[in-house]
Amino acid sequence: MSWRDRLTTPDLPVPTLTETIAARRRFFGDAAVDPRSGAVRADQVLVAWFGCASFAVALGGTVVLLDAWVPRGVTSGYVPTTPAEVAALRPAAIFIGHGHFDHAADAGPIALASGAVLHGTAEHCATARKQVDGELRCVELGSASSQPGDSYEFELHDGLSVTAVRHIHSARTPRHEGPGASAPVRPTPCLCDIRTHPPTLADGAHLARNIAAPEGGVLLYQFRCGDFILTWHDSSGPLLDRAPQVLDALRALPRSDVHIGAVQGFNQFTNGLRDPRSYIEALRPKVFVPNHHDNWLPVFTARGEAFRTPLHDEIARLPEAERPEIRMFLDPADYLASGRLAFDLS
Repeated sequence: MSWRDRLTTPDLPVPTLTETIAARRRFFGDAAVDPRSGAVRADQVLVAWFGCASFAVALGGTVVLLDAWVPRGVTSGYVPTTPAEVAALRPAAIFIGHGHFDHAADAGPIALASGAVLHGTAEHCATARKQVDGELRCVELGSASSQPGDSYEFELHDGLSVTAVRHIHSARTPRHEGPGASAPVRPTPCLCDIRTHPPTLADGAHLARNIAAPEGGVLLYQFRCGDFILTWHDSSGPLLDRAPQVLDALRALPRSDVHIGAVQGFNQFTNGLRDPRSYIEALRPKVFVPNHHDNWLPVFTARGEAFRTPLHDEIARLPEAERPEIRMFLDPADYLASGRLAFDLS
């Protein structure tokens, strides 16, 4: 196998208990973590953002990752953590939304070091295995040829069940005209963070190794922990135009207490935030948290503040009784902001 076929990066160290306790306290808060065992409190759902669409989540005490990439390559240190610290969280599972570098470039090394079980399509699993010299455990949820709307149900353990739904990646579609049209969103790129966080050679090399990683299919995940329902997806596709059957599948799911969804995408330049709104309408969340809206790729992206007004304007198009509360995370202040998203389990 030639170097062009390998994505391998240096293996991460296996974390010690001391490192796990420190990482969990940093991500989830001192009061949420037992200082001796590292156990996370079981009566809450705790969510910590570490850039782009990547989150560390404690669901009733079970730690999982949603996507697995610490943004870097064009910048270094903008997100104040490392793959080694994320691996030190000792997640039980890693859920990959799709396989592009900005979502899964650290999945293999983090899974190998932490012992986490990867979940994703067959292609996501194959890409992660190329990233490491070691055996990874991976649950395959369909493949790149699975049909939008296909779903997969399983239990992570007793009391924590998961539904994965195949959907589609964001894509530009022709401008929708008429009274229901959404205004284009074209934020000015923000170069400021390259100046203050210039990339290191190692981070640039990591990006170069992973930048061509294939999508491998796109999955949305819904987690049910007791009566609490959390839904997450790292891309928002033009379902209204290209896969309306996915909206039927999402409407059939239980109503989300919290919905963490991508708002930045290719269709924002022609159809604004119409696509993210279509997911919100179908999932009917009480709370909506945007993701994939930070300055993860300066030159092309802007800080999350640029999406605040467009998102609120788009949500205002919903009937008042159907509008979720918006919990806006803004970079860089809300990276690893423990306690910003904490929900009690009934």
